[in-house]
Amino acid sequence: MSLENRTAQISQPKSPSLDARTLNLLQAPVIPLLLRMAWPNMLIMLAQASTGLIETWWIAKLGTQSLAGMALVFPVVMLLTMISAGSLGGGISSAVARALGGGRQEEADGLVLHAIVINIVISVVFSLVFLIFGEPIYSAMGGQDESLQAALTYSNVIFAGNIFLWLMNGLASVIRGTGNMLFPAVVTCIGTLLLIPLSPLLIFGFGPIPALGITGGGIAHIIFYFFGSLAMFGYILSGRNAARFRWVQLRWAYLSSILYIGALSAINTLLTTGIMVGATSLIASVADFNAVAGFGTGARLEYLLIPLIFGIGAPLVALVGTNSGAGQRERALNIALTGGAFAFVVTEIIGMLAATWPEQWLSLFSADSNMIAVGSAYLRTVGPLYGFFGLGLALYFACQGVGRMFWPILSGVIRLVVALGGGWYGLHITGTSDAIFVALAIAMILYGVIIATAVRFGSWFR
Repeated sequence: MSLENRTAQISQPKSPSLDARTLNLLQAPVIPLLLRMAWPNMLIMLAQASTGLIETWWIAKLGTQSLAGMALVFPVVMLLTMISAGSLGGGISSAVARALGGGRQEEADGLVLHAIVINIVISVVFSLVFLIFGEPIYSAMGGQDESLQAALTYSNVIFAGNIFLWLMNGLASVIRGTGNMLFPAVVTCIGTLLLIPLSPLLIFGFGPIPALGITGGGIAHIIFYFFGSLAMFGYILSGRNAARFRWVQLRWAYLSSILYIGALSAINTLLTTGIMVGATSLIASVADFNAVAGFGTGARLEYLLIPLIFGIGAPLVALVGTNSGAGQRERALNIALTGGAFAFVVTEIIGMLAATWPEQWLSLFSADSNMIAVGSAYLRTVGPLYGFFGLGLALYFACQGVGRMFWPILSGVIRLVVALGGGWYGLHITGTSDAIFVALAIAMILYGVIIATAVRFGSWFR
């Protein structure tokens, strides 16, 4: 059954009486509106990225083993955060935005409880997996002896309170779905400021507070998400949010309107991760660890683009979803293309700067000449095409708003096949990592062009 049919089963629009914020999303000039909504969301992503850096900085003071243990857990936490905030969060924002845009207030209110239930269930499942099977998982990732014990200690704390991470991201997605980007940004920034003294206080102790070591870092993280969840839920309960909390009977139509987009979006996240893991493996097959480090450090800049584009993409979910729900397809298309162009320009500038001066970025992490040479080759080849990555990822969020994920997934699969298949073939022919970089560059162009073409000519609506 298509998403339109499921939505139609929920309710039909009735002479909508829309609140002022929703009317603004439907009527305000596109470019000023998009910029006004994007800046607080970029701020929230910068703040969330800062929480990880703050914690890493302090835990590094405990020694290399503790840092190595945290390094094992960090990719897992980041992947789950991307899924909860970007994939499932996009599904929540899209469902809320389409309901409000179509004047279906009862549906929008009911989606709040359903979003909470979904996030609780998924968070509990992941918590059980890592609390029960953490040791074999981190051992398979290379953990051993003291680093493995540090990873388990940190992981057990994080996953004991994992529910609050998912709740905060889920409730923030409900609020963003109404077009309000500022409140989640303010809550996250305040939490980050509190984390700066809280993290070292719990790690190293002070006065009557004992030193908890790496456990303290995990507890500080959980406290951050706990109070963030309370703040988000309190705002929704206050009645100031366009989608209000109500006790309603759980309905599959509501659940599926979130899970359908969330699950498909998660595939895109896994495809992006798969490209990086596969490319790293290809390079490792022909080069030493310095070359692998060079590629990984260069590609880290691409990872940093993701939260930046999310700052543009989350408003696109709300704007495109609201206008699509209201039947304003031309305006939804205009918003999507404007957001895509904005993302293209921003990421292209960053890519060109990185390609022009790659050593400035790479030397922040190492002075090894081989590492810098390989990382520079990657940035000079792929960096000038970062704009296509920004374009494709921004339009991926726009497709979330419409509730159509076929083209983002298709383009993601094509990117994976070209990047890894082409990289493997080029490596087989030339025996150098330069061929892998060329394949990654071609794949990036195809990713952006395919989604942009589908959006421009209306295929994403079908």
